[in-house]
Amino acid sequence: MGSPADCLYSSTHEWHRVQGDTLTLGITRFAVDALTDVTYVQIKPVGTTIAPGGGVGEVESVKTTSDVYCAAGGTITEVNQAVVADPSLLNKDPFANWLLKLKITARGGLDQCMKAADYDQKNPVG
Repeated sequence: MGSPADCLYSSTHEWHRVQGDTLTLGITRFAVDALTDVTYVQIKPVGTTIAPGGGVGEVESVKTTSDVYCAAGGTITEVNQAVVADPSLLNKDPFANWLLKLKITARGGLDQCMKAADYDQKNPVG
C-alpha cells in the first residue's frame, strides 16, 4: 500500500497534509519501519513558532531517537495528545495518527517536498 496521495513528503520522512492555511504533520510508514517500535513521542507545545525546516519534536524507538521536522513555518495550534500518551499508535498506522497541526505562515520548504509516488519510489516499504 502506497503513501497517501493527498500529502507531501520530506526527505526526512515526514508527511505534510495542507488544507488552506493549516498543515497536519506526521511521520511516514518508512520512518516507522526504520525506527522499529516507537516508544516515546515529544512535540513542542501549542503556541510554539517554527521556522520552515525547523524541528518540532522527537520520536524515540527501541533502536534510536529521531528528530521530527516541518517543511513549512508557522505556529503549532494542536498536538495529538493521543499519540503522546500512546506512541504505539504510530506503529499501527502512522498516516492516521498525526503528530501536530500548524497554522502556516511560511510555505518555504513545501516546494522541496515530494509527491507520494516519488517518495514511495525512493523509499519503498517492506
